[in-house]
Amino acid sequence: MNITRLRQFAAISVAAVLLSACNAPPVETPPYDKFDGVSEKERTEREGLSSVFDVFSRDNKDTTVLVNRYIWSATLQVLDFLPVQSVDPFTGVIVTGYGTPPGGSRSYRATVLVNDPALDARSLNVALQTSNGRAVDAATTRAVEDAILSRARQLRIDDSKR
Repeated sequence: MNITRLRQFAAISVAAVLLSACNAPPVETPPYDKFDGVSEKERTEREGLSSVFDVFSRDNKDTTVLVNRYIWSATLQVLDFLPVQSVDPFTGVIVTGYGTPPGGSRSYRATVLVNDPALDARSLNVALQTSNGRAVDAATTRAVEDAILSRARQLRIDDSKR
């Protein structure tokens, strides 16, 4: 009987020691400066964003992504045969579902990024995908981009005549 009580006492003592270690103060670590070797200018630029999620914060009104309205409208007009799944004018992303172009037999889906306010080919990125999950060849993607840019120029010309 004494051995059983001794074992119980030992088990309780070990458990108490382990639980008391959980409340121990944290071990001091040497200070770490994430800006070591960085100039003061770079430091102030970096301090604006403390984490990746700060990019999505709408608190800072100075951070805006500008998109070209003619490219945006032209994209929606040229790809009107595709059902729109999501549109985010703040980031310039248009995601469509699968659809078949008029006179075509293969279905496509598109993801478009308009990332600059200039009416320029560099402002437009188009990614096309077939229904079997493969990327479309570069010539087809380039043809869609050309159609979008041509329509955007037409919209700008029409707007300047008013």
